[in-house]
Amino acid sequence: MSKLWDWDFAFKCAPLLAEAAVVTVQATLLAYLISLAGGLVFAIARRNAPPRVSRVVTESVEVIRTTPLLVQIYFLYFVGPQFGFDIPAWTAGLLALGIHYSCYTAEVYRAGLANVNRGQWEAATALNFGAFRTYWSIVLPQAIPPMIPMLGNYLISMFKETPLLSVISIIEIMARAKLIGNEYYRYTEPVTLVGIFFLVVSLVSAKAISVAEHKLNPKERRNVR
Repeated sequence: MSKLWDWDFAFKCAPLLAEAAVVTVQATLLAYLISLAGGLVFAIARRNAPPRVSRVVTESVEVIRTTPLLVQIYFLYFVGPQFGFDIPAWTAGLLALGIHYSCYTAEVYRAGLANVNRGQWEAATALNFGAFRTYWSIVLPQAIPPMIPMLGNYLISMFKETPLLSVISIIEIMARAKLIGNEYYRYTEPVTLVGIFFLVVSLVSAKAISVAEHKLNPKERRNVR
């Protein structure tokens, strides 16, 4: 009977998993940027676009939010080419992950924008500010700080969803662990190391988000004290 844990094998796995971890982090950060930008566009479109456009955006967001991310990844990569969207696996994975979570960040943005005092909007109108300047200079600086916790939670959730990208042959850290296990018929070490990686990165990210929240919300910090 083989021993439950082999340190030599664990150290052998570590460099391979570290290389794949870079792919996981890259996919998370790039898809998160897509989700932040896409969510803001969706939120502003629902608020300011003509009624027909707003309705289409609203329905599209609901459809994406209520269907599984795995189905969307398959659809974009395998069904997309039938409609002329023949894109590489890496691009398809990032788009699927980013667009899926942009529909969640859109709701966060929408709540944050609604939370801005109406007087701020009226002041921008009185000063003859355009829509872009109103959002960029007045509304978003006030709306974003309270959103930090929820936007940060979606970053961590997205990070934990990256193993789904393996279904379209993107070798992130979990896919690498399975390949190592299949090759050596030992799964304990690689899968445990992957679990530790996700745990550590998630905890560090949560702490960083908490620090950012307190830095950007000094009034809330004083109230807590």
